[in-house]
Amino acid sequence: MAQTVQIKRKEENPFARSPTLDTVMMVEKTIEEHSGEYTKTQLWKSLPKKVMWQTFLVIIEYLTSINKIAFDREEHIAYIWNPTLAMKLRARKEIKV
Repeated sequence: MAQTVQIKRKEENPFARSPTLDTVMMVEKTIEEHSGEYTKTQLWKSLPKKVMWQTFLVIIEYLTSINKIAFDREEHIAYIWNPTLAMKLRARKEIKV
């Protein structure tokens, strides 16, 4: 399934770049620190290191698909991942990991 999404993305945008793990983590950390403050463009401009717009969009799409970020009505990006809740759910015997 993931490979199908990646192939589809390359067909849609041949200029899209595959981000490195460091870049994904940098964007995720910035979103977490400034949750709800920035729109996509504002966030992109405020990143500590320069990232190509196409690469940035791939990262945003990825973080949205794994439910770590969401957008409000004004298109501000919010960090919604809750690791404490995830650990509590994993500890339940009804849940198999």
